Amino acid sequence: MASQCSSTLDTAAIMSTVLEGIFYGFSLLMFGGTLWSLGYRRATSDINRPIAAIATLLLILSTIHMVVDIIRIEEGLVLYRDTFPGGPPAFFADVAQETFVFKNAVYSLQTLLGDGVVIYRCYVVWQSVLIIIVPMMLWCGVAASAVGSVYSVSQATTNSGDIFFKETGQWITAFYASTLATNLLSSGLLAYRIWMIDRRISGMRSSRSKTMPVLRVLMDAAILYSVALFTALMCFVSSNNGQYVVLDMITPIISIAFYMVLIRVAVAKTSHSQPSGSAYSTTLRSGTIPTPQSSQQYPLQPVQVHISQLTESERSTHSEYNKGDDFNV
Repeated sequence: MASQCSSTLDTAAIMSTVLEGIFYGFSLLMFGGTLWSLGYRRATSDINRPIAAIATLLLILSTIHMVVDIIRIEEGLVLYRDTFPGGPPAFFADVAQETFVFKNAVYSLQTLLGDGVVIYRCYVVWQSVLIIIVPMMLWCGVAASAVGSVYSVSQATTNSGDIFFKETGQWITAFYASTLATNLLSSGLLAYRIWMIDRRISGMRSSRSKTMPVLRVLMDAAILYSVALFTALMCFVSSNNGQYVVLDMITPIISIAFYMVLIRVAVAKTSHSQPSGSAYSTTLRSGTIPTPQSSQQYPLQPVQVHISQLTESERSTHSEYNKGDDFNV
């Protein structure tokens, strides 16, 4: 029975690295698309540098994680194949290995960054600190459980080296559960707010809504990440070694979920841009509603979902006014 479990660990290490490499390749391509979305029709001075920095940091963290996994494969299957007690299976089962501890620290940092971005989106859309109190408390729980899980695996001994052992398992379970709850709650609040805004302005336009496609993009990213987290949590709770595979896949998935929002919104912005030769064209921001005779200001703040800007100009049925929604996704 032990040998069967060991061979599963051995196979899981190879599968996880291969699948992580595939997803990492996709994230590299999407990072290039993200740079395009940030710089499209913008001067260098107009590029959103904080968001560009986050995108780059996510790439750096996922790259470090990928490199560490390659090093672990080389050490477990080549360098220490005949010298490590128990061979490669025992090597990959030892959670106290420095490379294993380090890559989990990198994953924890990337998770905190990704969850922080979702909470930030939620705050900017709602423009209320009260709304993000619970998500921030959950985020603090993610940080605490991340520190606890990394520390527990670093202190694991030969007798408690199994990742499913109580001392390490309780921290990792708390980490998965808290980050999943943070993502679901923040994404739910974000979706609800955008949906409500779209409903409020639905009667003031004659064309199709451009806010709902943005909402679908955000939800696609949230679902992708949540499904991966839920799968990892279920595998871990059931003590299934498949959690090693899912865990390594989540790292590039965090980057992919972030990049896909920026790219798809930029593509939508390009597709729905107004013709330059239009006889009557108005760009609206911050709830400004101009008419041929007058200009009114509605107390509607621009909705910033994350990066890039998607400006919607729409006429009412009687062409008396336009209504604009401003998105920084």
